[in-house]
Amino acid sequence: MLAAAGAVALLSVTASSCAGGPPTIAPSGVDGLEIPTPSPDPHDFVDGVDNRWFPLEPGTVWTYRSTGDGGDRTEVVTVLDRTRVVQGVTTTGVREVTAGDDGVVDEETFDWYAQDTDGNVWRFGADTTAYHRGSRGTRHTWEAGVDGAEAGLVMAARPRVGDGYVQEHAPGVAEDRAMVLSLTELRTVPLDEYDDLVQIEETSPLRPGVVERTYYASGVGPVLRETVAGGSESAQLVSLTRG
Repeated sequence: MLAAAGAVALLSVTASSCAGGPPTIAPSGVDGLEIPTPSPDPHDFVDGVDNRWFPLEPGTVWTYRSTGDGGDRTEVVTVLDRTRVVQGVTTTGVREVTAGDDGVVDEETFDWYAQDTDGNVWRFGADTTAYHRGSRGTRHTWEAGVDGAEAGLVMAARPRVGDGYVQEHAPGVAEDRAMVLSLTELRTVPLDEYDDLVQIEETSPLRPGVVERTYYASGVGPVLRETVAGGSESAQLVSLTRG
């Protein structure tokens, strides 16, 4: 997964691909990483996730208030005290439950993350179930190493403006891409006011025209997600219980 030290120079943020291979993003600030990674080495990863921008302490619960195109909803994100081995790597589980004001759950997702020895956080898969009028269906469900899916980078240990990378690579299912826009944003959400936020813009070829921006606070994680093109949804952090 890691390239030899000094082997990667500073490159512009451009998408490229080998013949028949998945798209990759030049490591414009995540030097030495192959993103997405087709063959992760378990020895390159550590137990747990303590990245300052994306800390996953078991038992931690974030609650968000979401408004916009999908109506008013509550999103509860919980770090599980359980792990899962994916491609030989021990990952940390995170459960996200979204419900309407009537308390009825409309979506449940389990994500699997792992942190490498340099502090970068990777997503190794997701299992999403959507509920609608008594029925249920899976979508955006994938696992690294299955059907061509590969782990993508969620948060760098040391993000830099202009960094660009693939967050998840599951052809036709999950192909989110990210770019770091700022490290000094200021935002106020119901829980608190935060400064020096990392602002990341997220797009996907599976959702043309939709652009989202997520803001990460040191020691907290995501505090705000907003759709700035192709929609009008916003999710703001309203409470945080630490594990």
